[in-house]
Amino acid sequence: MDFGFDARTDELRKKLLAFMDEHVYPAEAVAGEQRAALDSPWRTPPVVAELKAAARERGLWNLFLPDAEHGAGLTNLQYAPLAEITGRSPQLAPTATNCAAPDTGNMEVLAQFGSAEQRQRWLKPLLAGEIRSAFAMTEPEVASSDATNIETRIRREGDEYVITGRKWYISGAMNPDCAVFIVMGKTDPDGDDIRRQQSMVLVPRDTPGVEVRRAMTVYGYEDHWHGGHAEVFFHDVRVPVANLIGEEGGGFAIAQARLGPGRIHHCMRLIGMAERAIELMCRRANTRTAFGRPLAAQGVVQQWIADARVSVEQLRLLVLKTAWLMDTVGNRGAHTEIQAIKIAVPRTVVGILDRAVQLHGAGGVSQDFPLAELWAGARTLQLADGPDEVHQRSLARRELKRFAPPGS
Repeated sequence: MDFGFDARTDELRKKLLAFMDEHVYPAEAVAGEQRAALDSPWRTPPVVAELKAAARERGLWNLFLPDAEHGAGLTNLQYAPLAEITGRSPQLAPTATNCAAPDTGNMEVLAQFGSAEQRQRWLKPLLAGEIRSAFAMTEPEVASSDATNIETRIRREGDEYVITGRKWYISGAMNPDCAVFIVMGKTDPDGDDIRRQQSMVLVPRDTPGVEVRRAMTVYGYEDHWHGGHAEVFFHDVRVPVANLIGEEGGGFAIAQARLGPGRIHHCMRLIGMAERAIELMCRRANTRTAFGRPLAAQGVVQQWIADARVSVEQLRLLVLKTAWLMDTVGNRGAHTEIQAIKIAVPRTVVGILDRAVQLHGAGGVSQDFPLAELWAGARTLQLADGPDEVHQRSLARRELKRFAPPGS
């Protein structure tokens, strides 16, 4: 087993590390100052356009998409160490390289299931970073951890679909550059197969009847990582039948295809967040003194740092194994490992970030360090793309089935 990077990954990794040092980290404070001066907190700070131009110039663009026709053509295994690096600055680096959710998942959906017309109208400008998008699935009135519960209605009338429903925590919807929603709803609510009742349609943001009612905060933060989360109402919104993605009844399958890569991408970036937390812990411990001794000399602090390092190395190996399986046997063949990392990585990284906050004292919960916002983002990922308990239930059932008595 070779743990080294191949030549292309090594080259991109070196470029990306230099890009982070020279452009992204210095831009973090600049972006905060620019956002505070804008007339809306959801407008993109001007420095982001500069970062995008610099990233494209260096060939650090659309790294996430394994489809060589549309993206960089990297495998999941090649992309993993690059996504980890961008996770060290999740508010800027993924957007700067056009690898930010929810656009990544939406681009994957369009590349895999979209018609030629849909790819030309929406995928092309998304790949170019000219527009942003949103994915509208979660609803406040039902347990959306079970996607078959979704109540939004997509009703066909002649050559149009009429969409009625309420969504919330719709990532990307607050960004003024968001031009299109992928909306999941029921086209056949009375169908016998509950996994064939749902469909997905493309809804331009400026379609009459689309109401972005309010921003949804995350632990009090305005989540700028993903273009903000919103509560959105669809009041008899009409779109052409040609806006259907794939086929009627295919929405649930498309969602599963979309969420697999999304889950591992989140886990890749989370490892980068943990690495930054460890770095900040070490810097803090080496420069602060309490009760006459450096924090670095305190046994409990040493334990936190050692445990964090062990955990990160374990998580990284599991994520890399999962990426390798996705490349070699496909997402279905890596189902167990995808669920395993979705359970283990957010939960463990939240613990590492919590220790980092503790080590920084009051500074840890302040805006002067990125730790509190990183913690909020990591904690949210124990809910996003399926809560831990759903994955634990499915994973446990699969394990139990392996050892079930014959005929049980």
